Amino acid sequence: MITLKNKIDFAIIFRVTKANPNGDPLNGNRPRIDFAGHGEVTDVCLKRKARDRLLDRFETLDATSRAGQAVFVQSDERRVDDAKNLRMRAEKVLTPDVMKSREGAVKAACAEWFDVRAFGQVFPFKAKKGKKGKGEDADAASEQDSDGVSIPVRGPVTIQSAFSVERIDIESTQIVKSTSLEGDGEKRQSDQMGMKHRIDRGIYVTFGSINPQLAERTGFSDADAETLKAILPRLFQNDASSARPDGSMEVLKVIWWQHNCKSGQHSSAKVHRSIAVRPDGSIDRGDLDGLMPEFIDGF
Repeated sequence: MITLKNKIDFAIIFRVTKANPNGDPLNGNRPRIDFAGHGEVTDVCLKRKARDRLLDRFETLDATSRAGQAVFVQSDERRVDDAKNLRMRAEKVLTPDVMKSREGAVKAACAEWFDVRAFGQVFPFKAKKGKKGKGEDADAASEQDSDGVSIPVRGPVTIQSAFSVERIDIESTQIVKSTSLEGDGEKRQSDQMGMKHRIDRGIYVTFGSINPQLAERTGFSDADAETLKAILPRLFQNDASSARPDGSMEVLKVIWWQHNCKSGQHSSAKVHRSIAVRPDGSIDRGDLDGLMPEFIDGF
């Protein structure tokens, strides 16, 4: 199995204009901020967008090219198969025969789903409950019922939360929501007041890394790295909503560092510190001995 040969680091610089890049459901869906007032977009949110772009790509492939390119964690509105939940999708591949070996289950999952071998995943399975017995049989059945199977897969691709270069100001707008209740729609509910939140402008930066040692365990290859490299500049395509209208989220640059060995010529921390992003989105770059970055424009 050919896997990733060299360590890779990357950075994504994107601009937000009059949008809510990542609302906090525990704070009235206001844009997330840290204690210093800088905007935040969580790593989970960024991975969701990466998975959606992988789904976009998957739908363009022919049947022979789709092997190993499926996405496991699909949102309901972007589902491309007939599995109604993750368990149903997992059981199609992780059959009882495959589940007899943990290593075999991990191998099968990584071979089937791109996001599993990239980001990792935990597959929890409940044990099937047996019949209740008496005496020693009851103790054995109870012990069997309590046992479950959890298969963790640690992925080689890590992405940090994105933070704005400067503090952000959140603007809130009061809105009116009116809905019909039932029947022919003539019965109406009283108008309700609500709030929408946005930031006028912000430049955000996130960093990531791909680890060759972990890639060996999941089968993540150089070809997979090229696929990831191709989707990152398109991270916000086909991602419009009322909180994020088309054109309000834009990737400005993807910076790609490919090392010449598995352990890397420099630590990820040093690589990530080698660039400084200005409030206008421009970049100041420091030199790293023997490691040249590739700059990719967003789409």
